[in-house]
Amino acid sequence: MTAERVDPPDLSPPTGFSHAVVATGSRIVFLAGQTALDADGKVTGATLPEQFEQALTNLLTALRAAGGTPADLARVTVYATDVAAYRAHAAELGRIWRRSAGRDYPAMAVVEVVRLWDAAALIELDGFAVLP
Repeated sequence: MTAERVDPPDLSPPTGFSHAVVATGSRIVFLAGQTALDADGKVTGATLPEQFEQALTNLLTALRAAGGTPADLARVTVYATDVAAYRAHAAELGRIWRRSAGRDYPAMAVVEVVRLWDAAALIELDGFAVLP
């Protein structure tokens, strides 16, 4: 995939995301929502950063199994049960993202939800990627 990150100067400078991603490739991979489930189907991690790291690991595992890499991500949506807590942990979540997925940020949104499928889940990530 070739991805052009577009961040217009007329918009607020992005931190941890890109305003737009123009992707060119031949395959689109739609990634299901991933929470902090372990291989046994149990939510792991008591804190938002712990759950974020596991959910991101799960998302990237699915992406790699489909033949992609983190740089192929074009869009990720974050569903959080507490956006204020997400913002409070933003610096740590950014470090987790960069360590796991690098600095090629996709277009992103964070949405607060009342609850997730797994009642113990604090966060869920889904998205799509464009592969060469």
